[in-house]
Amino acid sequence: MKQICGLISLLFLSAISNKSIGQNDSLVIKGSYLGQQPPGLNAEVFAPGIVSTKHRDFSGFFSPDMQEFYFTRRDNETEEWTLIVYKNENSQWSESTVGPRVGRPILSPDGNTMHLGKYYMERTETGWTDVKSLGPMFDGEDWGIMRLSASENGTYVLDDYKGDGIRISTLENGERLPPRKMSPAINTGKNSAHPFISPDESYLIWDTEREDGHGDSDLYISFRKKDGSWGEAINMGDKVNTESWEAGGYVTPDGKYLFFNRHHDMYWVNAKFIEDLRPKLD
Repeated sequence: MKQICGLISLLFLSAISNKSIGQNDSLVIKGSYLGQQPPGLNAEVFAPGIVSTKHRDFSGFFSPDMQEFYFTRRDNETEEWTLIVYKNENSQWSESTVGPRVGRPILSPDGNTMHLGKYYMERTETGWTDVKSLGPMFDGEDWGIMRLSASENGTYVLDDYKGDGIRISTLENGERLPPRKMSPAINTGKNSAHPFISPDESYLIWDTEREDGHGDSDLYISFRKKDGSWGEAINMGDKVNTESWEAGGYVTPDGKYLFFNRHHDMYWVNAKFIEDLRPKLD
């Protein structure tokens, strides 16, 4: 395990100074959300030609202060994945490469931990640390993690690409409990993956294939009940789901927009409709 983590860390360090694929030094980007006009209740491609390109662009997310935007890109020619960041400095967004992609990256609510599946990095004054392992509890041979999402209380929700399901790991008296498979309310269907738990743990978003879906993988949401259990899975509807493949849902730290992937492009939509999906009698 130490050798694997060391190799991944070396790859990150060797790539930090490299520019990302398709970077345009002459492009000046200013304004909130990478200078993009916010969408309404109809999903739109996010930052076409900047983030959503001819390559395969996935897993977009902002830092809590909304001044950094991370995403992963798979070059169509080299087939190599990279983790890219746009930073808003001096009122202008600039692009750089963090390193090779590991897992489906996503930030913790405080922005100080970059979760990378069963690995993670920590933010320091000089940048990100080497890649570290979450340990044996998250490294089972019969299951594997693509995306691990954390709440403000330290709850982890993660997928299981080998066992086909969503798992949860909570803290009890400061101790991390082993990941356990969530209830059938969440784990009905197939290819359930890429969970996102809201910072306050009031809802969970993930993608799966179900009979009530629109075709391929759809985005679903479950709201936390007053007794702490999770409610039934609710299809997020035609504002985001189509006959195509939708996955990787994520709500921005300001709570305003839902980001997700549809095939190779990144989309965003006003997140107001999420409250309309919440059961009235909870």
